[in-house]
Amino acid sequence: MLYLVRVSGKLVASCLCGIFIMSALFVSSCNNADKIPDVSAIKVEMRTQNLEQDLAMLDTNNLAAGLVQLRNKYPDFLNFYLDTLMGFSIHNNYSDTTSGIRLGLRLFLTNKDYRGLFDTVAKYYPNTKDVDAKLESGFKFVKYYYPDYKVPEVIYLVSGLNNWGAFTFGREIVGVGLDMFLGGQYPFYRSVGLPDYLNPHLCRAYIPVAVFSTVYQGQHPFMTGDRPLLDMMIQKGKEQYFLHKVLPHVDDTTLFGYNGNQLEWCNNSEAMIYNFFATRNLFYEKEFDKIMRYVNDGPNSTGMPAQSPGNIGTWLGYKIVNAYMQQHPKLTMQELLASKDDAQAFLEASKYKPR
Repeated sequence: MLYLVRVSGKLVASCLCGIFIMSALFVSSCNNADKIPDVSAIKVEMRTQNLEQDLAMLDTNNLAAGLVQLRNKYPDFLNFYLDTLMGFSIHNNYSDTTSGIRLGLRLFLTNKDYRGLFDTVAKYYPNTKDVDAKLESGFKFVKYYYPDYKVPEVIYLVSGLNNWGAFTFGREIVGVGLDMFLGGQYPFYRSVGLPDYLNPHLCRAYIPVAVFSTVYQGQHPFMTGDRPLLDMMIQKGKEQYFLHKVLPHVDDTTLFGYNGNQLEWCNNSEAMIYNFFATRNLFYEKEFDKIMRYVNDGPNSTGMPAQSPGNIGTWLGYKIVNAYMQQHPKLTMQELLASKDDAQAFLEASKYKPR
């Protein structure tokens, strides 16, 4: 099964996915540093490939021969990339005369705007060694908690600003769209409709978060349906708990996708945030249109001050989950993530008390 996760964090299932202030960084880094296990002895063999570089080097006057070679290098993934991700509809017919190549791939590789995008990615990511190192570290922590976990291959690519940040292809491959991590000030993000509040998600430092979020969601997809907000908060909180454990050296601004002012506001307003939901009975609201801003990215959270971040339910959910684990110190992360506790019972068992 393939799980596709766009950079905005929305999950789509298919049958085949900063900026910070020093005080907030110091607090969050100290919190993340508690009881970090030693994973130095854990061996990880993480294979990476750069499809974006291979595509950029193709001879556009003889794409058929180049695609045959790429198919040998990316046997299952190439056709998925060409047909499903990019929508060229080549369907393994690599003749230079087919419309999918003439009107799709060739234009993608020769159009000045897309060539400019490839050139920008090449300049910003002449290599991915620093990203590889952070991903390898994260996979070591995953294997610490899940010894039988098979580390996937990582394939870097360009999707033409189609908003594919990180996604999984089966359980063997994680794709990373480098064109979605060029920094929030990259001018063409605005031209494709990406709002400013997603800037923290569009930087190099966010790649490990995007990757391990999609790894997590492949096993624990976010469920909405007829569920109350509290249930969704706890789901999101468990995902954040996982991210904090496998990326313990990443600061909270990056993990939550907030800017530093938003994180500082959350840390200073914890009691008010909890009381906002409690006094309005929002914990038990099921109408998604009323609660979606609290568990999805947005400019801020409806009904709260302008300095509040969107997706504040994830932050509060993490606080509740963390309190729950403090009350149950013998519970493993595997047991936590596999549990299907009623949300209200989970909150009560956490004995969470907002500061």
